[in-house]
Amino acid sequence: MNPITISAVTTHIVNIFEGDELLRDVWLLGEVSNWKKAASGHIYFSLKDAGASLSGVMWKGNAFRHTWLPREGDQVMAHGYVGVYPERGSYQFYADEIRPAGRGQLYAQFEMLKEQLAGEGLFDAERKRPIPANPRRLGVVTSAGAAALRDVLRVLSQRWPLVEVILFPTLVQGGDAPGQIVAALEAANRFGNGGTLFDGDPLDTILLVRGGGSIEDLWAFNDEGVARAVAASRVPVIAGVGHETDFTIVDFVADLRAPTPSAAAAAAVPDRWELIEQLRAVQAGLVQRAAGEIDWQRERLDGLRSRLHRASPQRQIDLARQRLLDREERLHRQMAQRLAGLKERLAFGQVRLESLNPTAVLGRGYSIVQQADGRVVTGPAAAAAGDLLRVRGASGEYDVRRE
Repeated sequence: MNPITISAVTTHIVNIFEGDELLRDVWLLGEVSNWKKAASGHIYFSLKDAGASLSGVMWKGNAFRHTWLPREGDQVMAHGYVGVYPERGSYQFYADEIRPAGRGQLYAQFEMLKEQLAGEGLFDAERKRPIPANPRRLGVVTSAGAAALRDVLRVLSQRWPLVEVILFPTLVQGGDAPGQIVAALEAANRFGNGGTLFDGDPLDTILLVRGGGSIEDLWAFNDEGVARAVAASRVPVIAGVGHETDFTIVDFVADLRAPTPSAAAAAAVPDRWELIEQLRAVQAGLVQRAAGEIDWQRERLDGLRSRLHRASPQRQIDLARQRLLDREERLHRQMAQRLAGLKERLAFGQVRLESLNPTAVLGRGYSIVQQADGRVVTGPAAAAAGDLLRVRGASGEYDVRRE
């Protein structure tokens, strides 16, 4: 019995999967379940049919390229490869493309129109206009009973309740929706411009919004006529159609694309609380500048006082007195240093003189021998036998006679 390791078995299985041409490049047809987008941007899901289920993953880079992604229960066609995940000892499907099953024609039309309008320059960033920062009047193009309208109104009332909102109702789904959307956009552009609608100021921004749905539900926003009406609008248009993962042709044509209707409303108006904080910051800045100006003027006044004080005769007298005191102290220091030097030289001379004094030698046990006439006897030859000699020691003198 020769057991092998788990890693060896897994490696063998990996080699089998990688050697199978079918598993390396495959289209799968199935129903999406357990669809989950992780915080990293990767998407994890399962594909199932009546007889089996297969775990799958789509990496963030592949998911980002998709203008449409499925939801729970959608039938899809998915392309990729089947591989082994060794850490779990399981196999899974690695998807790089997902299409709706049976909707290929819709996507072909979508891509064809997208390519056509992009070639005409309708998606170019240069033609898109900035959104007014502080609008007074907004137009909302959507269904009057839609949840999207309620979301927009709620966000606007929270962020900037001063703005006036004009609704241009329209269908947002079905065969009649594209024509009604185009008419609503044209009416919004005529508003306040001397047309048949209200006089007064025109709209600052148009919000074209709709809640989420399937690709068929959102198809009105992939209509060429709607796209061209958005591009021709004289008023800047913010598109907020569907959910964050939904993309339509209108998103590419609009001056600004928002991921949801609520986000479109937030992008159209400032946040009053942010503005309040900005005003508070401006107020604090003005107070700080005023305090700085007062401090500068106070320093300037102090400087003028100092100049006046320096120009006073009393100041000159005080300076002269100070200089005189400084010179007196300097002379005292110099005299003290001179006396200290002389004392040091005197002490040194005394030491040298003392070292040369012959009596100092006598203190160490030596004696001086002299003739009667005072001549010093330096050796035997300097004194004859019988001479009376005087010996001088440290403690006194005495006479001796040489034999």
